[in-house]
Amino acid sequence: MAIDLKPEERTAGEANFKKATEHLGLNRRDFLKAGILGAGAVGGSAAAMWFGYQSLQGNPVRAGLIGAGDEGGVLVGEHNPDFLKFVAVCDIRPFNQKRIFDGEPAGLRKGFKKIYGGGCDRKGPFSTNYIETFTDYKKLLERQDIEAVVIALPLHLHAKVAIEAMKAGKHVLCEKLMARNITECKEMIRVARETKRILSIGHQRHYSLLYSHAHEVVKSGILGDIKHIRALWHRNFSWPYAHDPKKFAAYFDAADCVQMPGIMEPKIRDGWFQPVLKGDYDGLAKQAEEAGIDLKEYLKQAGYEGKTPEEAVAQLVRWRLYEKTGGGLMAELGSHQLDACSIFLGKVKPLSVTGVGTRSFFNKDRNPREIDDHVFVTLEFPGKNHPRGPGGGRDAHDVVVVTYSSISTNGFEPYGENLMGTRGTMLVEAEQKVYLFTEKDPTKKGDPKTMEVDVKAMKKDDSAADSSSTWGGPSANVAAAQAGGAGTGGPISRGYREEMEDFAYCVRNWSNSAGYEKQDGKYRQRLPRCHGEVAMADAIIALTANLAMKEKRGQRVEFKPEWFDFEKDEAPEKA
Repeated sequence: MAIDLKPEERTAGEANFKKATEHLGLNRRDFLKAGILGAGAVGGSAAAMWFGYQSLQGNPVRAGLIGAGDEGGVLVGEHNPDFLKFVAVCDIRPFNQKRIFDGEPAGLRKGFKKIYGGGCDRKGPFSTNYIETFTDYKKLLERQDIEAVVIALPLHLHAKVAIEAMKAGKHVLCEKLMARNITECKEMIRVARETKRILSIGHQRHYSLLYSHAHEVVKSGILGDIKHIRALWHRNFSWPYAHDPKKFAAYFDAADCVQMPGIMEPKIRDGWFQPVLKGDYDGLAKQAEEAGIDLKEYLKQAGYEGKTPEEAVAQLVRWRLYEKTGGGLMAELGSHQLDACSIFLGKVKPLSVTGVGTRSFFNKDRNPREIDDHVFVTLEFPGKNHPRGPGGGRDAHDVVVVTYSSISTNGFEPYGENLMGTRGTMLVEAEQKVYLFTEKDPTKKGDPKTMEVDVKAMKKDDSAADSSSTWGGPSANVAAAQAGGAGTGGPISRGYREEMEDFAYCVRNWSNSAGYEKQDGKYRQRLPRCHGEVAMADAIIALTANLAMKEKRGQRVEFKPEWFDFEKDEAPEKA
């Protein structure tokens, strides 16, 4: 994020951030002294205490996973079976069906077998952890013992499956982006209220302990008046691809690990343009035969189309690259970071966006796609004194400019957010580290990148200990120390585990009779931090940015307040 930082400056920036968090009481000693970490903590976890949930006392929520691909594998690898106990999984793709159980040799996707035991894929008289596999999610929804579903399907299926699940009586945790358009988002929210089922969306940074720290420091005022945020997520997909069948030997026989003839092979190392394996294709053909229809029709019913069966299979495997099935870089990457920017600024909604998107690297002969491979957007957010700002001020000129870029041909800078204020700068880097630097005081000597922060002017917010706060507070460092986090040398929690634990806690304590009733403007019962209304705002930002880059290229697109009201039909795609 800051390409000219020397090692000693990074060390100083980390130390400054630690000093600031300690001043605000974001450490174990102060947290215990405040008496917040108490008997309700899950295994002593301050993360649970801070985010406001407790142990389920041996009564986990029985859940089904719909969608066992990349993100489904991450969720399985991070979930806590004491909260969510998966009893069924559904995926149409044979490769996913195998990988969700076996996991990967390394990485986040641990697989069911590592968590539940080697026999969880086999039903037997003594099996207690059997996880049933489906290829039709409707069959999974028919199981009466399943209380909730986790949906990790391609974007175009989110609304359809979530709505059917809620109508079938299931609570829903659906991966981000919420839906393919805002009309679908609003329908999801309305159905949640009609069926009185929880709808949560997987923007896991709402449960990131690292971001909790950062947000509390921003609220303290040490950065001064923020006028610009630079966010980016750059990757380099310009290297040639060489197929290695051995990498897939854990999932198929050697003869099935070759690439399927008739489907374009990857020319470039690109995680979104995956090879289509013969074993995957043949497995789908067998499922279609068992269903009594040809493969092309079988895939069409599942939501994937092509002039030939090969084209339809390619769309299934490479769904992120198609306009129909995915939302591009803004939906997959940008939505996370613009969500964070909005909350750093006080959970405000943007005023406008302009943008440019290009397909300047990939082409019809080299990993072709319908989405852009480079995106650049500029958003205007209301500042603290703007009429639409957090304080409802009077200065219409008080605007914070947020720039976002995601490119596919250079990975020099780590992804993250750079907050620039009148008195300091904060770098949140790769969801792993935070650096804090002061602005140079003209009356003093020294380099601001190495100067120690002066915490005397920092505001301690007494409400920080309120567990209803969206982004956390004093317990965050305790959670980090116990669950792995900033300043401990352990792995940083990215929020997946906490997100699923809180969802399960909300389900277990949900009252259908109360539903979504409000009292004094607040919901009567607990909802996840990123419930439907919160997540719809994230979707509006990402999808309106796509609109600005495509149909309104170079034009300023203003966000309409009615877009953010689920009871109104107005939506950016209708503008």
